[in-house]
Amino acid sequence: MRKHRIQFIILLAVVVLSRLVTAEPVSAWPPGYGGLRPGESQDERAGAGQIGQASTDTWQLEQGQDWKPVQTKDEDKYLLVVARTEKLVSTGQTKALRKEWNKLKKQFPEIKEQDLDIFIKAELLFCDGKFTKAAQTYNKFLDKDYHESKLYNAALDRQFHIASAFLAGRKKTVLGIFKIKGYAEGVKIMEKITDRAGDSAIAMQAAVAVAKSYEERKMFNEAYLKWSEISWQWKTGQVAKQALLHMAQCKHTAYKGPKYDASSLNSAKSYYEEFKLRYPEDAKELGFDKILKQIDEQLAYKQFSIGQYYQKTGNRFSANLYYDMIIQNWPESEPAGLAKDKLAKNLSSEKTNK
Repeated sequence: MRKHRIQFIILLAVVVLSRLVTAEPVSAWPPGYGGLRPGESQDERAGAGQIGQASTDTWQLEQGQDWKPVQTKDEDKYLLVVARTEKLVSTGQTKALRKEWNKLKKQFPEIKEQDLDIFIKAELLFCDGKFTKAAQTYNKFLDKDYHESKLYNAALDRQFHIASAFLAGRKKTVLGIFKIKGYAEGVKIMEKITDRAGDSAIAMQAAVAVAKSYEERKMFNEAYLKWSEISWQWKTGQVAKQALLHMAQCKHTAYKGPKYDASSLNSAKSYYEEFKLRYPEDAKELGFDKILKQIDEQLAYKQFSIGQYYQKTGNRFSANLYYDMIIQNWPESEPAGLAKDKLAKNLSSEKTNK
């Protein structure tokens, strides 16, 4: 009877641990992913829900009512490792994490064969808030190319979290005394994630995070270039639509006024028109007709400013060419009305002088 009671307690412990595998603290990761960790698809999440069931099968009742262990896969062990340490990492319990890792190294001696001491060191640095050193150490682990290990994805997740913190304005220490915003470090880590992860979800999310960070810091030319890279790498799906829209918006926002080059306006107009052609319903909802009309007004004002420049320098012939161009190309615009007045006065003045 006592033997069966011990076996039941063991079974109960296995079930509890299996639940820990699927219980991820969503709050430990950047918001906006609907509970999915970076790089995790809906299918993987659905599969994760079955891990607990698979783990409960690691003990089976044989004939004679004796419980006998069944060998588990290594990847399930690693999932268990991550689940048991993740809460400690996210809450900054460094001492408790160190003790837990020491237990796990004794429990799973085979993890030493994969240089997981590097991973453990990175976890402790991450837990301690030493993000720059943690990112460097995770890189050392990832450079070992353990793509088959579940800890490989865990390391990518941690790096995504670190990079997100830097992009949000977290400071890093330079030369041991100076603290500066870690934007550049965040961009560097995110781009490394994209390079490592190829076309996966976490690679896409890392690239998008960089582009949005540039936008938030009003670095619209840099943001445009990043969205352009995203558009080239992911040509279909929601991210392709998002990239095209942001390329148009970045080019439009980058225009500084009639005293500056208007090439960004022309680019913005072409991207908006392409978006309208490919996604007419979305374009209607976003008010693209009004935006395109605004761009036409801005282009007309730009040309009108050039015409005025020639007018002031006494070159009425060139000024008239610009006024006429405005009337022909943007007849419904406000500058077209101004151009008509200027052109009429110039022509009248020429007749008087003759």
